[in-house]
Amino acid sequence: MHAKNQGDYPRDSSPKISFIQRHLRLVILWPLSALLLIALLWGVVYSKLENDKKILQENAAKQAVSLSKAYAQYLTRSIEQLDQLAQQIKYGWEQSKGYLGFEEMIGKGLLNVPQFSSVAIYDVDGRPLTTSVPVTQMFTVSDREYFKFHAHNMSAELRIGTPTMGRLSKERIVQVTRRLENEDGSFAGVLVLGLAPEFFTLFSDDPILGHDGVLAFIGNDGVERVAQMRGRKEDAFSLVSFPLRAEQSPSNIVSNARQYADTDTHFIATQKLKGYPFFVMVGLSKEDILLPYENNLALYRKIAVFGSALLLLFATAAMWMSIRLAWRKQQADAIRETYRIATEGGNEGFYILLPMRDRNEFITDFQVVDCNEKGASFYNMNKDKFTGVKVSDFYSGEYFDKVMQAYRIAMDTGFFEDDYQVPADSPVDAEWLKRKFVRSENGLAITLRDISEPKRHEREMSRLATEDGLTALPNRHWFMSYLPKALENARANATMLAILFIDLDDFKNVNDTLGHSAGDQLLCTVAKRLRSVLRPSDKVIRIGGDEFTVILEAIHSEEEAAHIAHAINQALREPFEISRDTTSQKNRIGGSIGISIFPRDGQDVETLVKNADIAMYAAKTGSKGQFRFYDHTLYEDIKMRLNTEQELQQAIKEDQFLIYYQPRVQTQTGKLLGIEALIRWQHPTRGLVLPNDFIGLAEESGLINPIGELVVDKVCAQLASWLKQGVEAVPVSVNVSPHQFNEGKVKKSIAASLAKHGIPASLLEIELTESAMMRNIGDIFDELTAINAMGIKVHVDDFGTGYSSLSLLQRLDMDILKIDQAFTSQLGRGKDGEIFFTAIVSMAKALGMRVVAEGVETLEQLHILQTLSCDEVQGYYVAWPLPADNIADIIRKQNLFP
Repeated sequence: MHAKNQGDYPRDSSPKISFIQRHLRLVILWPLSALLLIALLWGVVYSKLENDKKILQENAAKQAVSLSKAYAQYLTRSIEQLDQLAQQIKYGWEQSKGYLGFEEMIGKGLLNVPQFSSVAIYDVDGRPLTTSVPVTQMFTVSDREYFKFHAHNMSAELRIGTPTMGRLSKERIVQVTRRLENEDGSFAGVLVLGLAPEFFTLFSDDPILGHDGVLAFIGNDGVERVAQMRGRKEDAFSLVSFPLRAEQSPSNIVSNARQYADTDTHFIATQKLKGYPFFVMVGLSKEDILLPYENNLALYRKIAVFGSALLLLFATAAMWMSIRLAWRKQQADAIRETYRIATEGGNEGFYILLPMRDRNEFITDFQVVDCNEKGASFYNMNKDKFTGVKVSDFYSGEYFDKVMQAYRIAMDTGFFEDDYQVPADSPVDAEWLKRKFVRSENGLAITLRDISEPKRHEREMSRLATEDGLTALPNRHWFMSYLPKALENARANATMLAILFIDLDDFKNVNDTLGHSAGDQLLCTVAKRLRSVLRPSDKVIRIGGDEFTVILEAIHSEEEAAHIAHAINQALREPFEISRDTTSQKNRIGGSIGISIFPRDGQDVETLVKNADIAMYAAKTGSKGQFRFYDHTLYEDIKMRLNTEQELQQAIKEDQFLIYYQPRVQTQTGKLLGIEALIRWQHPTRGLVLPNDFIGLAEESGLINPIGELVVDKVCAQLASWLKQGVEAVPVSVNVSPHQFNEGKVKKSIAASLAKHGIPASLLEIELTESAMMRNIGDIFDELTAINAMGIKVHVDDFGTGYSSLSLLQRLDMDILKIDQAFTSQLGRGKDGEIFFTAIVSMAKALGMRVVAEGVETLEQLHILQTLSCDEVQGYYVAWPLPADNIADIIRKQNLFP
């Protein structure tokens, strides 16, 4: 016996014939497809070649016409010149009464005819009277055809003959002749101009005409005067037989079937000479024209042959592989029948079941005809007892119908596989089974594998992947996988769905002050409170950090979402008790909530999530602890904010900022005491932008730091410029944001700018708002102390808008109090404003500080401030903020009161 490879065909011819009959389609499909493709390939190749040939022929015909026109124009000009010369000579001869001498004229330079082989005048008997070359032996031309023609015809037209051997020049020439007459009009002789035949074919150009191009100069009598082919000049009729006459020849003739002495076919075009009885002929060799076609023909044929061979080879290989795969599939089906033996003793239960049919051949049940021990153990039986049982012995009612459904699918399709969760009342001792059904001959081969443990592990892994480890809430991964399904349900049921983005307010303070453990406690408590105020169908998710999301499904109005958002805010406002060691501490936080509604605010996950986030951001930037619904204006606001932030970044790079200066003067005298530097943004499109429109954004985005450094540097540079100009500079105060103090680099930045421009510290002063000073006292104290030590004065700006205390002002050792213009504007409207100013002035005097009133706009306000002993004033009444170029004159003026 010989072992047989599973991939080989059977050696018995009967199974082979049977197999081929069943798979005849595979045998003929690939060759037939290849033949069709080959036919298509050759068709495309020949279509392409014929099209190329047609284009070449059309272009050749057009080129021949174009060349014939050009050649005709060339000869017309040349003959006109010959005609004019002949008339001039004739006129000179007639005027001299026949005594014109060419040799004398040439000697004197009166006749220059290098292009002629000879020029001669012959008398009535054909003897030479005068010639351009010496006559060594007397001769006569009376026998020449042209002489006879002029002697017997009164025509005065120029006549051009065919090439012949000249008796005077002893060269092969074309004779151009004109009749000479006496005063009475009788024949007096002939003027003969002898030209080389090449004169009429100088137009030819081998690259243009090609190797076998034809050029001919022909009379209307059909006689060729000069012809050229393959670079050779030939006599008339020796090369080309062209039977046209003047009366037969149109201005243009194109032919592709004219034969010449060398049997070559040409594309012919002719053209009459305007004003003369001649025409020209140009012929382009068909062999030259079609040379690219002939080259492509051979190449394309090779490509087509190669492509055909390749297609046949591919079809043969594909047919072989298809039959081989079909044969292997047939063998694999047979091998499945032996699977039971291979799986005996394994981890899978194996069964062979045969269908039981009614009289209508409908499958009503299945019977086990074979199994392995593992298969029987699933039903708590041994193999012998289990063999022969029916499916209906274990299942009944709806359960039986459900089981039979999988069996019938396998019988119909040949295969069925699934992961099956075993019901609690099933006789099978497992939670999950991997079921695989394969139809084999007339029955089913079934394998069962217990996958309960992997499924439990899978559930645990899924839980870990979709659950937040701290709060046990679903996480972002679960949210992004669940939300698309929720949207589909809402779309199908035509209901609304809301997404609530929740960001805890002031959570960072808890984390920073009490530690991360306290923060974790707080987050867990927040999760419980959120669940407590939501409906059972609502979903709460921890996205990460202090951000939570709520999905509200099956809502019918915006008010429902608003009601739940309000309940969440109320729950978050309640104090949170946080345990620390043996003590506990109550803390209050809040939450900012953004809400987007499906389908109003978006149709997909990405849009709804983005819009809820935008609404949450809007709620957080407003009053904290609120909720906001999304609307498109929020997006536009954020978009504008981002655009402005990007423009600010560009402005810093390109230094688009200007510094304006507003004087500060002594209240009683108007003497200039100082100047406040005020930044302006010279926007490329918006023009001059005031600080209120961009400083807040700069502080929030962190751009205030480079802007602040830029302002200090510009002010120092301007001070240096004034000093260099001899201007008696006064101190300039610069506003510093509290965010700059957070970085701890204010003193260092100021010192660097002073050193860079060589400015004394006494000329620079710092302004800090009262409210900012109160919020960041810890951050700014050390910096202010260092700045004071440098000799730089510090102002408290916008005094009266914050809540600073006397002790704080004393501790920080401030130099000047600048009272906010909101209080200055009240002067003259009642006693309250004056009382406020009096109190501040008294307090400042006690602390050794000077007082500046901001926003002084009227003379009345100035008089009141003078009465109240306010030290300095600043405002529009004194001077508007001005560019640096204008402020120098004010510095020189010193006294600014009108």
